[in-house]
Amino acid sequence: MTSAETADSGTATPSGTRRRPGTGPATAAPGPRPSGASMAAGAGAVDADQGHPARWWILAVLAAVAFMAQLDLFIVNVALPVIGQSFRGSSLSGLSWVLNAYAIVFAALLVPAGRLADHFGRRRFLLVGVAVFTLASAACAAAPTLGVLVGARAVQAAGAALIVPTSLGLLYPAFAKRQHATVVGLWAGVAAVAATAGPPVGGLLVELSWRWIFLINVPIGIATLLAGLKVLPEVRAVAGSRLPDLLSAVGVLASVTLLVLGTVQGPSWGWGSGKTVTLLAVAVLVTALTVARTLRHPHALIERDLFTSRPFTGATIGLFAFFIGFAIFLLSVVLFLQGQWHYSVVRSGLAIAPGPATAAVFAVSAGRIRARFGRTAPAMAGTLSMAVAAGYWMLFTGPHPDYPVTFLPGLFFGGIAAGLTQAPLFAAAGFLPPDRATTGSAVLNMARQVGSAVGVAVVVVVIGAGAVHTVAEFHHVWAAELIAGLVACLAVAVTARAPRRPPAGSEPQAGNQGGGTARRSPGR
Repeated sequence: MTSAETADSGTATPSGTRRRPGTGPATAAPGPRPSGASMAAGAGAVDADQGHPARWWILAVLAAVAFMAQLDLFIVNVALPVIGQSFRGSSLSGLSWVLNAYAIVFAALLVPAGRLADHFGRRRFLLVGVAVFTLASAACAAAPTLGVLVGARAVQAAGAALIVPTSLGLLYPAFAKRQHATVVGLWAGVAAVAATAGPPVGGLLVELSWRWIFLINVPIGIATLLAGLKVLPEVRAVAGSRLPDLLSAVGVLASVTLLVLGTVQGPSWGWGSGKTVTLLAVAVLVTALTVARTLRHPHALIERDLFTSRPFTGATIGLFAFFIGFAIFLLSVVLFLQGQWHYSVVRSGLAIAPGPATAAVFAVSAGRIRARFGRTAPAMAGTLSMAVAAGYWMLFTGPHPDYPVTFLPGLFFGGIAAGLTQAPLFAAAGFLPPDRATTGSAVLNMARQVGSAVGVAVVVVVIGAGAVHTVAEFHHVWAAELIAGLVACLAVAVTARAPRRPPAGSEPQAGNQGGGTARRSPGR
């Protein structure tokens, strides 16, 4: 941060010297100040050139909790048949709510949780989220009935909604701006690896018991909770800041809930059924009213000023489109290998493993890639790689197994897409004012989650809910994936900000842009 910093009692100045309580604010080293931006720091205040003294420990904690929350978005998919065997008499529609409850609650609560975390404290919300997620994971593992499992999954999703946006919101202020491309790349890379690793990890754990896909979260959650209590600093809005408008908050919550509910239930209810049409019509109406309220109210939950940033707007649209394709990629791969080529759960998990491995390689190199090529080019290359993966499978994959030649190259391109795309798009939150970093991250994550729900619905609609699917149906699904990748690339290209590479020292960042205020308190 280059803005002046005010500190609470007994805090350190950016130069590392301490002051006594009541002796006035600590002042940052001289330098340019974005208009209106200020950060108040507690013990362990951030040096503008070096970042927080415990910044790498902070990254480790935030990456671990993000991995845990993201993994559960996809790890459960492969376990559904085994879960059904444990609960005799359960229907496919009932089992689907193990996935749907998580998807709906997670998507609906992301933005309200992110905005309130900006106001009341990002550290506080993240640690509460980790505790809720860990306890709910234990409840899922011990669930005696399907109803208890679905309810615990909903609570687990609420915890994840507190974790994901606040983790990125805490990451930015902990690091000097020159390191932002690297650390956001690592954070987004962890998310990408968690998403692509869900099916293979789930396949391996299911061999022990489906309950292990939830139990694995408990030790991770406990360890990160204890570490977070020790190393994470607090960041929140200054005292006296206004809460977001209640009506717009309720509108966002209702519109996202209705939209995702209609999307996930449409395939089972029938897209032309009265329930689906009514639900989606109400969702559109509520969304329109929420947008109108947002445009008029100065303190709406999602403030209209967020979308005056072209990179942020492009990233929001790009993530929505990209994750339609990415969800198609993940689900279609599992269905194709198990249904068309008759791979076992474990074998299909191992066959998918090159995807997350490739994603990890590109994700950890995100900082160097950004330094060399800027923000826009990697995002465009990643979204195009998604289209290439789908196109390759459309051209070469058939009913007869030939994994190394006809399938593996597509997995490599999909891994490249996951590793390249997410870091530059999530980094668009850095173009927002400091007190909206978590809100911006929540909006980007909401776009991702809604896109994922739409992608799953596309797969179900195109190939149907039956147990047997044709290769031609998978080719149609991959055509939709190809289109989603091209749309995401177009969104990034159209909203790119010139010049592609900003001059040294002028890269925008969350926690260092004008237009907001925030306060940092010490970690406990």
